[in-house]
Amino acid sequence: MVRLKDIAAVGGVSVMTVSKALRDKPDLSAGTKLRIQALAQQMGYVPDASASGLRNRKTRLLGLVIPAPTDPIYSRVLLALESTAYERGFDLLLAHSLGQVDREDSVIRRFMSRRVDGIFIAPVYRMESTAPIFNDLLKQGIPTVLLGQRAPFCEQFVNVETDDLGASEAVTRHLISLGHRRIAFFAGPSYSPWAQERIEGYRRGLRDAGIPLEDRLVFHAGSTLEEGASAALQYIQENPEATAIQGVNDLVAIGAAETLLNQGVRIPHDLSVAGFGNVLVSEFFRVPLTTVRQPKLRLGSVAMELMRKLLEGERPASVRIPAELELRASTGPVPTRLPGA
Repeated sequence: MVRLKDIAAVGGVSVMTVSKALRDKPDLSAGTKLRIQALAQQMGYVPDASASGLRNRKTRLLGLVIPAPTDPIYSRVLLALESTAYERGFDLLLAHSLGQVDREDSVIRRFMSRRVDGIFIAPVYRMESTAPIFNDLLKQGIPTVLLGQRAPFCEQFVNVETDDLGASEAVTRHLISLGHRRIAFFAGPSYSPWAQERIEGYRRGLRDAGIPLEDRLVFHAGSTLEEGASAALQYIQENPEATAIQGVNDLVAIGAAETLLNQGVRIPHDLSVAGFGNVLVSEFFRVPLTTVRQPKLRLGSVAMELMRKLLEGERPASVRIPAELELRASTGPVPTRLPGA
């Protein structure tokens, strides 16, 4: 490994002169700095980032906690975060909570032990109103940006989120505009703010159109393909005679649609299906899925901008980003007869 004294020996200067040249200090001539910098590059010198961090108390490291590497939403957010972090001279450390509170606590504490300059967190939502790890982040003053809605245990942090309520309402209005009045909703985890907003958007869409909400049209479906498929089997068994299904996310909608198609239901001729999120598979599903295009790259770039302001001592406001409806083949006019009639 090439050291400062190696460059000094070859260049015929002192170690202090080499150090100043590589840090671009103003008390050296431009010619001397250029000569030493070129020599360092030729010799393959790599600065010791940890040593620099000890001097200025900045590691140029940012932590990122997301649910899982396979999560189709956060993969795009990660791309935007990493790209903007790289442009600003930061390295991103990635960890996965796997949706587990204890694991989230552990990986955040590891980041804190690494003295990261800031942390991005897609929170593991829970029923409790407080969470020790988030309290510790506040006490230590670690710049933290939440990726997603806030909940009582993390409400004091700045966040960036999608307007889930407005976008979900837009999906319901779209289905109503096609003539649907019996719209089933496959709901997500009741303790998750994003799931709460999406079912509230559905309710508002119905209410604004003068359509009464029926409890028998709301099915608990979770957030995965498997849970969507299970909810579809329950839907088939109960036969509430809906003409459309609105899924809390794309995975639930696709899991449900796959099950329905395998049961001989024609989409959208017998039943329209819509999702939320615009994950990659939604466009290439057997029947391309009508969905909400979540601004994933923008979520990442806005999160990085919020982090920049926090690192500079500002207290930025949280940001709520609108999302657009993406119309595809899975939704169509209400059928002339009810499925199974």
